[in-house]
Amino acid sequence: MECHESVGRTWKDIDTDILVKIFESFNIFELTSGIAHVCRTWRLACSDPMLWKTLDLTLLESNYIKIPLEPYVYVDRLSDQTLTRVLKIALSLSRGNVHTLIFHLNLYLPDHLLTYTAERSPQLRRLVLPAWNRIKKTGIRKAICTWKNLESMTMPSIKNPPYLMETIARNCKNFSELKIMGPCDIHCASTLRLYLPKLKVLSLRCSTLSKEALIIILDGLRHLEVLNISHCILVETSQLHRNIVTELDESILRKASRLRQFLTCMDESCIMCQRTRNDEGLMRWYKYEKGLWKEDEVSSLAL
Repeated sequence: MECHESVGRTWKDIDTDILVKIFESFNIFELTSGIAHVCRTWRLACSDPMLWKTLDLTLLESNYIKIPLEPYVYVDRLSDQTLTRVLKIALSLSRGNVHTLIFHLNLYLPDHLLTYTAERSPQLRRLVLPAWNRIKKTGIRKAICTWKNLESMTMPSIKNPPYLMETIARNCKNFSELKIMGPCDIHCASTLRLYLPKLKVLSLRCSTLSKEALIIILDGLRHLEVLNISHCILVETSQLHRNIVTELDESILRKASRLRQFLTCMDESCIMCQRTRNDEGLMRWYKYEKGLWKEDEVSSLAL
């Protein structure tokens, strides 16, 4: 009787495509835990572009306390160290193939790490960065100048938007989607009209929006296709009073009729509308369901 020796296969012999499929189910901590060092085959699989089209860092949150002076938050050093380690490994493995970059609402990215990230993700098309407390004007401008292919951004409301919108207009020729997580006043709306007149999608949900700003947006952004003002507190300001608008008038609806989608909700029975009112138009997302901040009625802006 002839004897045959069985030949066993090891993990390093697994087909790269199969490894990539397996690694697609891993979260960011698992992908950066050192599996790329197992062997050459595993490192090759870990660097596959399919794994890095979206770099989702929403599992990372800063351990912070609020302080009375700028940047208004103090972040624990261990939080920054963890973020730095994960980012450096992830960006090294991605080899510049990140198209979508998502940060958590409570992740306070320091300026130098934003620059580091931008330099290693030149193909970025979508940025979700809701917290800018520790980012300087020079830092975000330098990053935007690097991201020539940027098309979509989710950002907080900022005091001085012109410098940012002008930088986007000069450098990101395909930019078409914007979500602002915070109040939009006349200054903000006028800045959008001046620098981003070709904007196609705009979401201002769950914030305070002045009626005057809404009119500027509807009249000035002639290429706009989708506008989301769901759960907003719409205010009309006169010399003596600041009134809350409870119903959109005919002039607003007429201006909005040219849009493909005009998303609104001003229902007193709506939970999200109630929460916006209770938080006075500046949402305290930490009070609510985990991940609620990721939602948006515009599917391309939801996470």
